[in-house]
Amino acid sequence: MKEAQQAVDRWIRDVGGGYFSELTNMVLLTEEVGELARVIARTYGDQIAKPGDLRHSLNEELADVLWVVLCLANQTGVDLDKALAESLNKKTRRDKERFSERRSEER
Repeated sequence: MKEAQQAVDRWIRDVGGGYFSELTNMVLLTEEVGELARVIARTYGDQIAKPGDLRHSLNEELADVLWVVLCLANQTGVDLDKALAESLNKKTRRDKERFSERRSEER
């Protein structure tokens, strides 16, 4: 994640002319998640795509969401490597037995 954060930061500074405000990026993240939801709903859900609904691919929409998350992390000083490691540890401690029944059913 560190390399991704650095790559986005370089692009924003060298090409993009600087970061949008945190509030603007939060709104953009919401917009991008909505576009991702549209692709998921029409590709894996029950909705049938209208012309133009799928002009963007799943990988493009996921990358757009990740881009804005990386921007928000950069501009608020969040180390996503550290944050993700902490989140995985928290989930492991909290949920280590939670899904054991489900895992045994899958075997």
